[in-house]
Amino acid sequence: MRFLPTVMAAALLGAAGPALAQVQMLVNFAAGGPTDIVARMMQNEMSAALGQPVVVRNVAGAAGTIGTAEAARARPDGQTILFSPVGPVAIQPHFRRGLSYSIDSLAAICQIADSPVVMMTPKTSGLRTVADVVARGRAQGQGFPFASTGAGTIPHIAQVALMRLANIEMNHVPYRGSGEVMLAFQQGQVQLFTDQTLLIRQYDLHPIAFLTQARNPDFPQVPTMREAGYDLVYTIWSGLYAPAGVPEAVMARLEAACERAIRHPDVVAGMARVAQPILHRNRADFAAFTRSESEKFRALIEAAGLRSAE
Repeated sequence: MRFLPTVMAAALLGAAGPALAQVQMLVNFAAGGPTDIVARMMQNEMSAALGQPVVVRNVAGAAGTIGTAEAARARPDGQTILFSPVGPVAIQPHFRRGLSYSIDSLAAICQIADSPVVMMTPKTSGLRTVADVVARGRAQGQGFPFASTGAGTIPHIAQVALMRLANIEMNHVPYRGSGEVMLAFQQGQVQLFTDQTLLIRQYDLHPIAFLTQARNPDFPQVPTMREAGYDLVYTIWSGLYAPAGVPEAVMARLEAACERAIRHPDVVAGMARVAQPILHRNRADFAAFTRSESEKFRALIEAAGLRSAE
C-alpha cells in the first residue's frame, strides 16, 4: 500500500516532532459492511489531507444510534467525526423515542456516496423474483423472516413498504450491521435482505430487484421493484458529520479534506470496485440535503404510523 498503517504513521510523526492529535472517525455500524468499507477507504486519504492520523472506530448497535449519539456528544474540536449513512441521522430521530441527539446535534461536513438499494437472497433460498417473495410471505406470514440493520433503517423501511403494498406480513429480524446479516444468511437464519449492491458479488448472492428508477447497468438482467409492480425507490446516501459547534475554520479544513479524499484516484477506483457511486455535496449543500431528507422521512414515518406500529 502507498500509505503506512495509521499506528506506524503516528509513531513516525512523533519521532519527527511534536505528536499530532489523531482524528477519530466513528462508524456507526459493525465492521465488514458497506459503511465500514467506505470509511476505511477514505481513512488514508483523509489522513494525508489533514496531515494527521485518522483512526476508524466502529461503535455499532441500535440501528446506528449508539455511535451517532457518541459523536454528537463528543468535544466539538474537530478531533471526532462521524461517517454515517442516512438512517441514524435523518430517520432515527423521528423513529425512536428518547434519543439523546437530533439533527441539530450534528454539523454536515461532506456527502460522499449515494448507493442504490437491492433486495437480495442466498442462492439456495429458492427465491428468485419479487413474486416469489410475496407468495412466500402470504404462505408463511410471520414464519418468513427478513433481515435489517436495525429498526428504522432503510433496509427495514423498504421491506415494510413492500409488505404494506403487497398486503403481506413477515418477521423482522434486526442485526447490528450487514456483516452480521451475511453470517445469518450463511447459517440459514434469514433469507431476505434489502441493502447496498456491493454485497451481491462480495457474498455471491442472488439479486431479486433493485429499488431504483431504472435498471442497474452492472446487473442489467435484474428488474426494478417498479417493474415488479411495486413503486418503491430508495437509496442509501452517506457522508461525514462533526458534533455541532466545531469552529468554522476547523469545519472548513475538514470539508476540504473530505473533498480532496473522494477525488483521489485510489478512492474513486475503490468506490467503483465496491459499487458505491460517489456523490459529492459540499458542507452547505449537504446540510440542506440532510434536513430535506429528515423532513421527508418524518412525514413518511408519521403517515405510515411506523413509529408506534414497528
